[in-house]
Amino acid sequence: MKYSEIQNEAKQYVSNYFETHKDVRLAYHNAQHTAEVIRATEQIANHYQLNERDYFIVVLAATFHDVGYFEDAKNHEQKGAEIADVYLKNKGIPQDIRTEISNTILSTKIPQNPANLLENILCDADLFHLGTEEFRDRAKLMHKEVELICERNISKSDWRKKDLDFLEKHHYHTDYCQLLLNDQKQKNLDKIKSKLKVEEPQIKPEAVVIELKPVEPETKNEKKNKRERPEKGIETMFRITSANNQRLSDMADNKAHILITVNSIILSLIVSLLLRRLENNSFLMVPTFMLLIVSLACVVVSILSTRPSIPSGVFNDEDLKNKRVNLLFFGNFYKMPLDNYANGMRQVMGDKEFLYGTLIRDVYSQGVVLGRKYKLIRLAYNIFMFGIVLSVLSFMVAYLWFGKD
Repeated sequence: MKYSEIQNEAKQYVSNYFETHKDVRLAYHNAQHTAEVIRATEQIANHYQLNERDYFIVVLAATFHDVGYFEDAKNHEQKGAEIADVYLKNKGIPQDIRTEISNTILSTKIPQNPANLLENILCDADLFHLGTEEFRDRAKLMHKEVELICERNISKSDWRKKDLDFLEKHHYHTDYCQLLLNDQKQKNLDKIKSKLKVEEPQIKPEAVVIELKPVEPETKNEKKNKRERPEKGIETMFRITSANNQRLSDMADNKAHILITVNSIILSLIVSLLLRRLENNSFLMVPTFMLLIVSLACVVVSILSTRPSIPSGVFNDEDLKNKRVNLLFFGNFYKMPLDNYANGMRQVMGDKEFLYGTLIRDVYSQGVVLGRKYKLIRLAYNIFMFGIVLSVLSFMVAYLWFGKD
């Protein structure tokens, strides 16, 4: 199935659908919002390395998730799923894929209740803006849309209260969005709270004088928050980097496991079937041993890529004093007594420079290990790719030149 071709056709179909069903009241739920949700969906899906089928399902669900607004704004998820099903049925998409796309669209209904990774991805993509700096602009558009559809004015204060309630109840479902967006989402939440606090005295004028008194401590808190913002960003950066490194390491281990399994099967077949027949088919000796060497080399290099390297497991006071030990890696402390390790960790936690230095050293160490691992995996795959081609060619040459004698 040509997933990418159908995907592009569906995007064009939905774009045309928005053009032919224009409604000036839909200031938020329009073609721009759908395009943003598709981009966010693709970003999250790429992070999770989805296979072609799952990627197709979640992107198609994002493409059709809001087209139902033109039919029934209240039940737009159901209408969107129906429109998507009809379109995809005409394209010859199997029933099981259409059902998954429909379920993924339906999962975006508020309150969101996703049941699997694909639904988690779309739900987070649909509300991706809650954790971005564009939240305020998107909230204004939503405010305008609700006023136009309901044909009544909603004060900024009332709308902020609705936004506050919505943000407090909302949570991201994927760990990727939690790491990437939660900090900015909290900032957006804090801004709404601060604006509501400023508006409260306007209701009761007699409270104005009271509100003016705590100006100085409030300014200090704001300065403190400003100082904390970079730290939150740094922590988020380290969390995302470590999570990505772990994911890359798991992928490398999985690739090595595949190579070891495949070549182990080839080796067992060579030993059990081919070697015993070489006496009567001596012309197969060269290609057989060539294949044997290739498979054995692949297994050895793959094992080397996953073979752990364990350091001494001890550190001394000099290492702590010079801040050159990484206590986040077990290989540096597994032979140390608990008291020594606990004292070392307290020093790390009590010294910001030591703490960030340790995190930097830990990320760097992960990168070095990943570099070695992927270098060996690449070598193993090159050996397998070129070796298997040469082995097959040598079998063909041996059979054509000597096998018919």
